[in-house]
Amino acid sequence: EADLVHHCGLTLDGEYIHTLQLVDVATGWSERVAILGRSQASMVAGFQRVQERLPFAITHLHPDNGSEFFNNHLVRYFGETMTGLTLSRSRPFHKNDNRFVEQKNSTLVRAYVGYGRLDSASQCVALNALYDQLWLYYNLFQPVLHLVGKDSVNGRMRRRWDRAQTPCERLMATGILSPEQ
Repeated sequence: EADLVHHCGLTLDGEYIHTLQLVDVATGWSERVAILGRSQASMVAGFQRVQERLPFAITHLHPDNGSEFFNNHLVRYFGETMTGLTLSRSRPFHKNDNRFVEQKNSTLVRAYVGYGRLDSASQCVALNALYDQLWLYYNLFQPVLHLVGKDSVNGRMRRRWDRAQTPCERLMATGILSPEQ
């Protein structure tokens, strides 16, 4: 799942910083990168930075319906550089279609950055430095639970969770990484 978090404060006027966030649904692995504006060049640079750090290939990308994801230039970029990529989109006005990335927008972006306006290149550099540290902490050291089922017991919903694991542990358990990776 992919999403953009706007750091525009109270006004959408002018150019400002966005956080491009991607979350792997299966493992919980997440990547964030700050980009200034949402032009084709900024979006491509953001995706390239994410791809350089990811230990696996992106095979399916599921963003919302934003024009920053679905324009001719970016769709062409996806087709040329991300071979074998399946591109899908959320239904309009259904935030729950991207529930994993939306939840991380709250816990891993807004909780650290807040809602203020960020609109300078130096702020973008500082935010990427924060995301570099957050990337290490969250993916390698922060165990999380995954919901494995729901049961109705006596009219009450009971949720069942698996054992808490870091996204790195979940990724290594899939067997898709080589020993070198």
